[in-house]
Amino acid sequence: MPEKLIPLTKSQIEKIIETYPTPVYIYDEKGIINSARRLQEAFSGISSSIFKNYFAMKANPNPYLLELLKREGFGVDCSSLTELMLAEMVGFVDKDIMFTSNNTPLEEFKKAIELNAIINLDDITYIEFLERHVRIPELICFRYNPGPLKTGNAIIGNPVDAKYGLTKEQIFEAYKIMKNKGVKRFGLHTMVVSNELNPKYFIDTAKIIFDLIVEISKQDPIKFEFVNLGGGIGIPYRPDQEEVDLKLISDGIRKIYEDKIVANELQPLKLFMECGRLITGPHGYLVTTVRHVTSKHKEYVGVDASMNNLMRPGMYGAYHHISVLGKEHLPPDNTYDVTGSLCENNDKFAIDRNLPKIEPGDILVLHDTGAHGHSMGFQYNGKLRSAEVLVRTDGTFELIRRAETIQDYFQTLNFPNSRFKI
Repeated sequence: MPEKLIPLTKSQIEKIIETYPTPVYIYDEKGIINSARRLQEAFSGISSSIFKNYFAMKANPNPYLLELLKREGFGVDCSSLTELMLAEMVGFVDKDIMFTSNNTPLEEFKKAIELNAIINLDDITYIEFLERHVRIPELICFRYNPGPLKTGNAIIGNPVDAKYGLTKEQIFEAYKIMKNKGVKRFGLHTMVVSNELNPKYFIDTAKIIFDLIVEISKQDPIKFEFVNLGGGIGIPYRPDQEEVDLKLISDGIRKIYEDKIVANELQPLKLFMECGRLITGPHGYLVTTVRHVTSKHKEYVGVDASMNNLMRPGMYGAYHHISVLGKEHLPPDNTYDVTGSLCENNDKFAIDRNLPKIEPGDILVLHDTGAHGHSMGFQYNGKLRSAEVLVRTDGTFELIRRAETIQDYFQTLNFPNSRFKI
């Protein structure tokens, strides 16, 4: 079976956790930059002036990482007021911000308008809501839900069951309404899959969305400025999986672009994506220390991280590879469940995982946790969220988010005895 390698030495990790105890997230700056450039390079054949990736902030909203991606020419995809404020904090401006939200409160629309972000509406009723409470922006986008034309997966669900987006009939009506209101600048968006490894899926999605643009443009002449094909490009969580061929996706989309958009004289049409997991996911590591090794009906390894640090395995059975630091080349001849300490039996990072013999004090490294890891953290059982450390390209490391403290946990409680010193 192919290996999953850690781009840090055992001594480097030990030095980090000596300063910032486990559980701790470690990110590889060089890897993140390389992923960003690999995506840009794959789509350079379409044209650098046409292609732009809006990093999905929900994957990893740490401003240090957002700043890295800003320098690489990325925009950001935001879905809440806080994310919009983070984008503003890092220095993203105007059309470098895509605001895609659902069940959206008024204050989020107001902030998006204030920042002159691209607003991507999730429902046709939001047209009246925007007009009544804020204003209709000069550039508008709608999220399309293709329903039975596409299948989703366990993470995002099937489009026909999804709460997101407009039906085809609603899409036609929405653009007609906006055109009648004097809007002259338009975009179209879809996002129908998450963590998909099949390149053909994204090419097929591009065909559906380009066909829709052609159909809308012919029925009620509208000039689209951009299409946002969403994100969802997966990463190889398992050692036997391969990276998605980005050039294959790019070449397939370019051909459809020429056949549909250029052939119908609808160019220039900018091509946007909102890949998040692809960029930061493979370059984050959750490092945790073994507390106990116990034998019951099964063999259990209890670590100091819990599901509150990494929700994905417990939430939908997601696989994260585990390396035992210093024992990577020993035979995996022991079978364990690797667990946290929450009062929930799904608080498991691995079930029936073959690993080398593990002892208390061993350091485990959970791979591919740079996206939807720390950002999905929570405080059930009074657990505290961990620190985040960035290893710079020169090998130095920097704390980019401190660990939560017990003081942090009690700070928000309006209870007479809650504000005590620990």
